[in-house]
Amino acid sequence: MSWFESLILGLVQGLTEFLPVSSSAHLRLTAAFSGWEDPGAAFTAITQLGTETAVLIYFRKDIGRILSAWFRSLTNKAMRSDHDAQMGWLVIIGSIPIGVLGVTLKDQIEGPFRDLRITATMLIVVGIVIGIADRLAARDETGGKHRAAKERKGLKDLNARDGLIFGLCQAMALVPGVSRSGATISGGLFMGYTREAAARYSFLLAVPAVLASGVFELKDVSEGGHVSWGPTAFATVVAFAVGYAVIAWFMKFISTKSFMPFVYYRIALGIVIIALVATGALSPHAAESSG
Repeated sequence: MSWFESLILGLVQGLTEFLPVSSSAHLRLTAAFSGWEDPGAAFTAITQLGTETAVLIYFRKDIGRILSAWFRSLTNKAMRSDHDAQMGWLVIIGSIPIGVLGVTLKDQIEGPFRDLRITATMLIVVGIVIGIADRLAARDETGGKHRAAKERKGLKDLNARDGLIFGLCQAMALVPGVSRSGATISGGLFMGYTREAAARYSFLLAVPAVLASGVFELKDVSEGGHVSWGPTAFATVVAFAVGYAVIAWFMKFISTKSFMPFVYYRIALGIVIIALVATGALSPHAAESSG
């Protein structure tokens, strides 16, 4: 991998990680459209450490409160009813599905799941799901001619069952094209949470999963292939810088705007990919590494 490739892929990771468009799909597609070798699942997981560092900094106050309350609750029974302490347990519960599936499906994630036909299908299908969830949320928020607006749930209403459902939605993002934020936020909207609450828990829930995945994949960067430490580290730093700006913008965007622009984009991109693969203009499989 050249330094130019790592710059572009780092920019793509930072721009797309927090948007409901699938960063792993865009990394795969950027390489395919550019005629580059597929950077691979290991590169994707490690560059996500950069964007996840942006989450740690952006939500540092929330994370600090949650960690402090959770650790104190281990020895102080009175603290166990504290919302922040409960959030610590809910993040742990929600992280179980992706942890289990990430390990058991590792070979599929690094191989068959990276087929562009699967990526395109997931872009379209999950895009439609996000659109339906967004419309349901909008209907509750605005009401209607014969119906009053309905109050949606906040993070204080989160329980173990909902946390586990959020976690199952997050695990779907192991397949490129799904989108971690898209799956978890739409899952939250279907369960009746506000956009802001669903997004905030989605980002907090991603912290342990992404950090664990990135550290687990560190060894794979040095095990041959065309991806090496220097470009990977550079891409990770670029992803952090861009990702921090994007997350700050996105948290403001979702408080007042609809997700429909992302829905239209996902569907259009999925259709274009299917057409290119069907006509032979684009190979559905990753380019073979030259070693």
